[in-house]
Parts: sequence; structure tokens; C-alpha cells
Amino acid sequence: MGVVADSSFDIVSKIDRQEVDNALNQTVKEIGHRFDFKGTGASISWSGSGQNNIEIKANSEERANAALDVFKEKIVKRGLSLKIIDAGEPKLSGKEYRMMVGLKEGIDQENAKKISKLIRDEGPKGIKAQIQGEELRVSSKKKDDLQDVIALLKGKDLDIALQFVNYR
Repeated sequence: MGVVADSSFDIVSKIDRQEVDNALNQTVKEIGHRFDFKGTGASISWSGSGQNNIEIKANSEERANAALDVFKEKIVKRGLSLKIIDAGEPKLSGKEYRMMVGLKEGIDQENAKKISKLIRDEGPKGIKAQIQGEELRVSSKKKDDLQDVIALLKGKDLDIALQFVNYR
């Protein structure tokens, strides 16, 4: 008889760049059309070349925050988690306020350890969680146990957006 291979899946935190880009473009349009943004110099755009940061500019702190709210609304409508957004405070730079918005991707060591401890403490027995760079591989002899782990993690309020991939 053959040995039953473990079933497994990977826990990752990846960003769908195309959807973020779509949300950004929709925000640009809305800011351009809305009456409450007229004459405020409000803008939102990618900052730098890596597409990991977004810059919001406006003539007041309130308008910068309002532009961020519009962007968050578009992110949610596109099915993305708000946990990918790491917004700074609006800072005065010359005559305008600038706000940097970072995008969080990947599972850092601290969160990876927190998640694997959670799986060990609250998950079914016999589940193995291995940290592999910025993702976790979860394996078990029983597929049902893997489903339980996914349900467990979805029920927790972690500060990062998680996806479950490579289920086999």
C-alpha cells in the first residue's frame, strides 16, 4: 500500500495590482468630477516606480483624508481588503498637504509566527504550518482539517489580508 500524501495549501498576502490600479483610476475620476473637490488641488497617483506607494495631495488635511476615503471605497468595491492599505498622516509640504499610502504585501516574520502559533493552539491536531519566506505552507493528512484551518483564520481579525492558494 502507498503512503497517503499530505494535503496542503499556502497562506499568502498578495495584492491584485490591476484591481488597485482600477480603484486608483476610479478615484481620480471621482475626485475630478465631485463638487466638494473643486479648487482643492486634490489628486491621487502612484508614487515612485515600484507601485507600492500612492500619493494623495490636497490644499487641506480634510480634503486629503476625503480623497483617501474615496480610494478606500473603491478598494472595497473591487473586492480587495482594506488591510492592504497603510495610510500615513497628511503632512504640510509647501502650500499643500501630502499623504503617503503604502500597500502591504507579504507575510512578515512576526505575523507568520503569530499565524502558525494560532494554527497550533486553536487548529485541529496534526496540522503542520511551515514558514516559507513571506508565506506559510499548511499541511495535514485530512483535507477537512485544512478547511477548518481556513475557517479559523477567516474568523480571526488579523491585521493583514490573507489568501489561501495552491490547495492540493
